[in-house]
Amino acid sequence: METPTALGEFLRNRRAQLRPEDVGLNPSVNRRRVPGLRREELAMLAGVSVTYYTRLEQGQSTNASDGVLDALAQALRLNRDEHAHLRNLARPERAKRVPAVRPERVRAATRHLINAMTRVPAVVLDRRNDVLAWNPLGHALLAGHLAPDSPDLPAERPNLTRLLFLDPHTRELYMYWDEEARVALAALRLVVGRHPEDQRLAQLVGQLTIQSPTFAALWSRHPVRNCTVGSKSFHHPLVGAMELNFESMRLSDESGHRTMLYSAEPGSASAAALDLLADTVAASRLDALRTAPHLAAPAPDRR
Repeated sequence: METPTALGEFLRNRRAQLRPEDVGLNPSVNRRRVPGLRREELAMLAGVSVTYYTRLEQGQSTNASDGVLDALAQALRLNRDEHAHLRNLARPERAKRVPAVRPERVRAATRHLINAMTRVPAVVLDRRNDVLAWNPLGHALLAGHLAPDSPDLPAERPNLTRLLFLDPHTRELYMYWDEEARVALAALRLVVGRHPEDQRLAQLVGQLTIQSPTFAALWSRHPVRNCTVGSKSFHHPLVGAMELNFESMRLSDESGHRTMLYSAEPGSASAAALDLLADTVAASRLDALRTAPHLAAPAPDRR
């Protein structure tokens, strides 16, 4: 998935985004055959030989030192997330084959915790953005058109990134879908660089590349971004527009799972809309309990 070829693609992509004048170089009077910086110019800025840098771009060198990678990151003006991604791509020896694992399960204590949050949408995700569990309000917010128990069925388990690019209901849910798609893809790219051995991640990327031209076009640009806090603008089919803050918190165990929580500014119209959605969910659950077969009144004795 993320091979030495991916390292070269990433370097070429970032090199093409910089102009000589951006890094204090005088643009050549000769016509430039490639966009952005030439290999020679980037190698000079990073303090490495052109031959060595060319080997890096071609995937022929897998032992770049931290100093070289740091120098390249500085020359390319990479941010912290991009710098970390560069290091992951430059160390292919970190990719090890691992045996097939069983479908991931959320801990019972985690499930109890999110279900206790009756007024806070909560979703438990693995590193691939597979939904392992959600509380009723989290389900109603993000995917009320799906079965509530779908996270419990590995074959039907929702994936938030897949839904974002392939599911029309999810596309309509986000007021600024284009921005949401860019952020989600950039976060996925960072995870892929960290876990090059994950076959299910590779399958997800392959499926989205084939089935979504938008995903394929964005993926080719090599965006990288870690997104754990921020805000999202929703246009919910039941309660209308909402601006919600979110925070992704990694669980304290070694599962790699994280909990995504959503909230609204107190006193805002979004808070009122979220309260209405919570009340709607609570009423629906109460109706379901009242009509459950084990609670229904016994049929009258007609003997």
